[in-house]
Amino acid sequence: MEENREGYGLTDGKILFICLILFVLLVLLPSVFRVSLGISHCYVKILIKMLEWATLQTEEGVKKQKALALENLISTDSFLHAGIIQREETSMEEEIAGRHQGCFNLADVMYFSKRGCEAVAEDEVTRRFSSEELVSWNLLSRTNANLHHVSWQLSLVWVAGILIRYCLLMPFRICLAVFSILLLVLATTVVGQFPNGRVKCWLSNQVQMICARLGVRCVSGLIRFHNRENRPQEGGICVANHTSPLDVLILATDGCYSLVGQAHGGFLGLIQKSCMQTSRHVLFDRSEMKDRHLVRKNFVENLLLQRARHNIQDKGLKLAYIPAEATVWQRAFLVLCKRIREHIADKAKLPILIFPEGTCINNTSVMMFKKGSFEVGGTIHPVAIKYDPRFGDAFWNSTKYSMMTYIFNLMTSWAIVCNVWYLPPMVKEEEEDAVHFANRVKAVIAARGGMSVLPWDGGLKRKKVKESFKEEQQKKYCQIVIENGSVGNGNVY
Repeated sequence: MEENREGYGLTDGKILFICLILFVLLVLLPSVFRVSLGISHCYVKILIKMLEWATLQTEEGVKKQKALALENLISTDSFLHAGIIQREETSMEEEIAGRHQGCFNLADVMYFSKRGCEAVAEDEVTRRFSSEELVSWNLLSRTNANLHHVSWQLSLVWVAGILIRYCLLMPFRICLAVFSILLLVLATTVVGQFPNGRVKCWLSNQVQMICARLGVRCVSGLIRFHNRENRPQEGGICVANHTSPLDVLILATDGCYSLVGQAHGGFLGLIQKSCMQTSRHVLFDRSEMKDRHLVRKNFVENLLLQRARHNIQDKGLKLAYIPAEATVWQRAFLVLCKRIREHIADKAKLPILIFPEGTCINNTSVMMFKKGSFEVGGTIHPVAIKYDPRFGDAFWNSTKYSMMTYIFNLMTSWAIVCNVWYLPPMVKEEEEDAVHFANRVKAVIAARGGMSVLPWDGGLKRKKVKESFKEEQQKKYCQIVIENGSVGNGNVY
């Protein structure tokens, strides 16, 4: 019995040693030296072949067994592309002014009623806050719960896929994620004790990039970077469309950034606090922005903390550049802008990474860019990030899923595949305001990523439409009515 136990112990030790060697050779060393062994590319190619076969099986099975269901499937596909309703792509000016020659007509009420009904049935904003619809099934159980009954071959592959994703990939990914987080926390704690200088900066960059590459491997990530000659340079501002917290992780595999974004708690907050130990970031909490005392307290404390951590002399927080009549929030915003200007003025500092949308969008469109990022000056480096939804849903719907649920969905997906395009740097033109500059950058990112451009604020995910948007539509209609002097002449129909 004792000999058998010793034999089992030796066997277990050998298996553990072999697994450790494979982990070091196939995962850790490639992450450290930025080497690709081609495993992810082969894995994705196999997935593409499997999904193409599944699509053919689905189509053939429906043709043979359910002709009527095939018609419904085709109508559903066209429905996904065309929407619930057919809209007339005309503006208010074209439809009303062209029909009534600028005269006020009570029938104009029908135009606004029709637009209102269209928005209630299907507006172009709300659907940007839900997962992107797929044309074909990707064999993920949460994508479609009915198609696996089409044929027994498809059912067999679907069950095998569940076993592979939940019993093989997920345990490995969880172990790798735990290792990556522990490495990040321990390494940043150690590097944070070093005196400020080039050595600390270099070690900090290496730690964050290695941990980012390990993090991408936790979701079987395959990233294709394009136009690397346009990568953001020190002292610049990098702006990108925002789909997921993975955006930061993906960009960090190819370079280091100073982040400007929302402070989080829990798991994501742990990562943010670890990164703050070795590099400079500007984090804020939206829930506290309404409290004028918390705004003042947090910004001043954060500024003092950064100065103490990086041995910057405190000069009394001079705010002479802020008007005396400015509100507390305006003062806080100006302090933030000043810190960003000081950061980008130093060409030795890391580029700042900002997501001007302010929230996660489902990667089908680019919504309004907040103008604050484009008011501080400097060179803007646009980056377009486009995910392939066939292998997994990278979009984080924070109003529906918690961070842990979102991570679980990522861990049980096939893979996360995305393309990243570094676009040529852009600067604000003479006599161009921040809003037009932001729209110009947004249009370039959307065009490169193959996404639509929407003028709406991503903050509509959590709040109502601003009164200014309503007033803008009212002003447009008033301009149409009065442009020909119809009101003054009493032309009412």
